[in-house]
Amino acid sequence: VQLQASGGGLVQPGGSLKLSCAASGVTPNSVAIGWFRQAPGKEREGISCISFSDDSTFTQYSLSDRFTISKDNAKNTVYLQMYRLKPEDTAVYYCAADSPNWPRIGCRWRAQTIRGEGTLVTVSS
Repeated sequence: VQLQASGGGLVQPGGSLKLSCAASGVTPNSVAIGWFRQAPGKEREGISCISFSDDSTFTQYSLSDRFTISKDNAKNTVYLQMYRLKPEDTAVYYCAADSPNWPRIGCRWRAQTIRGEGTLVTVSS
């Protein structure tokens, strides 16, 4: 599985941004894909994930009112729509892949999780 994140950039506080994660080498219905982020000097933080098997999703409660995950099965692409961005959302955003039941265990990072490339999101005026 190869994962390529894109869509990051500079956005003003209160703005919106949509990230994309394109997956290749994926067997249909065999994965869930999600998003993590890591800010400088901080630990990795899980955001959300979605299953290609049953469309189940999980999003961290603290972000669920501003971040929405979705997917395009035909393109093997997962999106993260982010609204009302804050300076503390500044981080490198990574997409990752795991088993199809990943949302049911809260998209926890584990040894088998495959991490893809990241994309930098900077929220600043």
